[in-house]
Amino acid sequence: MSAPEDPAREVRKHRLDPDRAAAEADVRRRGGEPDGAVAPVETAPTDAPSQPTQASAYTRRYRSIIGIIGLGLVIVFSVLQFVSRGVGSTGVPPGQRLHFFAAPLAASTLNGAANLSPPCTLARHDPRALNICLLAKRGPLVLAFYVTGSSTCQRQVDALQAVSRQFSPRQVQFAALAVGAGHAKIAGEVRSHHWTIPVAYDSDGRVGALYGVSVCPLIELAKRGGVVSERLIGSHWLSPAALAARVRALVNQS
Repeated sequence: MSAPEDPAREVRKHRLDPDRAAAEADVRRRGGEPDGAVAPVETAPTDAPSQPTQASAYTRRYRSIIGIIGLGLVIVFSVLQFVSRGVGSTGVPPGQRLHFFAAPLAASTLNGAANLSPPCTLARHDPRALNICLLAKRGPLVLAFYVTGSSTCQRQVDALQAVSRQFSPRQVQFAALAVGAGHAKIAGEVRSHHWTIPVAYDSDGRVGALYGVSVCPLIELAKRGGVVSERLIGSHWLSPAALAARVRALVNQS
């Protein structure tokens, strides 16, 4: 076995080799490393933060802030709605005038959407439509809103029908509007419930949106001219006796 070569001798051999010395000198001029040499690897300090990790943290923080701001805006908007409109935001509150409209009567042949700016003269009135402006001009008005498919809402119209028999048309007018319902559906309900009071339908829900109808039962009691005297909300008014007492008070005010 041969003895390992002396490192000092190897260095001397490299120095005495002109070709290799010239090649190493050329590499050094170019800023590189000679063949066979291993370039040092520059490593970041172990305690330096990773840039991608920082970017991800900033992104998550930004999204969290945006989410908090969005939630805050929703809360502020809800509070403003509560302050401006109150708890009973549906319908027209007492002291304000009804929103006038004309809608096709379910028992008629008239088809179409409601008119939110109806003519308030008999000369231009279509008798196949329920015209709230004309009814309010005649005298006190009891107007109910309901949605089809709800037995509770239908009972509300049943109560109106029962109470209407206790008063003459000269004393007070009764009417109902089905919100977001088609002609054929409401016509069938009118026949099956034997309603004789005027029942109209709001096919595209524009009247319901105008009144902000969000609960049922909802009944508006208005004086002559259309100014609301009372707004009745809730199942308590499904009782004909309870409803008749409020209608009688309306008539006595007129």
